[in-house]
Amino acid sequence: MVGTLLLAHPQLQDPNFARSVILLTAHASEEGALGVVLNRPLSRKLVDLKPELWGSALAGVPLYRGGPVASDQVILAAWKYQATDLTFKLYFGIDEVKANQIKAEDPTYELRAFMGYSGWSEHQLENELQNDSWLLSELKPDVNSTSGDPLWLKLLSEVSPELGLWADEPENLSNN
Repeated sequence: MVGTLLLAHPQLQDPNFARSVILLTAHASEEGALGVVLNRPLSRKLVDLKPELWGSALAGVPLYRGGPVASDQVILAAWKYQATDLTFKLYFGIDEVKANQIKAEDPTYELRAFMGYSGWSEHQLENELQNDSWLLSELKPDVNSTSGDPLWLKLLSEVSPELGLWADEPENLSNN
């Protein structure tokens, strides 16, 4: 399941995860799971947290709210989706030296910084999946170009057009 996207079910009301798209970065039923929310940009850059990065290749790395666990911790990740052979390469929890090296060797990598992460204890994610809290989606290249609720709605609609229509209706139907 690593590299899979978790899409919040439209009925999931937990403010930490409502309308979220989570990149699953680690999973073992007996140990739990870990991921980061991909669609919660903070409208800030890494340099805003670390002024010493001013002028470096990492200064402009966007910050995202990765989840409610350790929300004061910065986690760097780099990934590349190759549509030609449908592969996904992920570097997660890397340090600044490795991030600079990756960008220097291949500038096509997406580099993001996450404040915190999303975590599940043993069997917790499996139980949430059985209770339909999450839908699974394959990782697609457009996760780099779309953000916020539009990414969630787009991916949800691809997995379940019916849920996509339901999720897109206005809260107050008189606004329709």
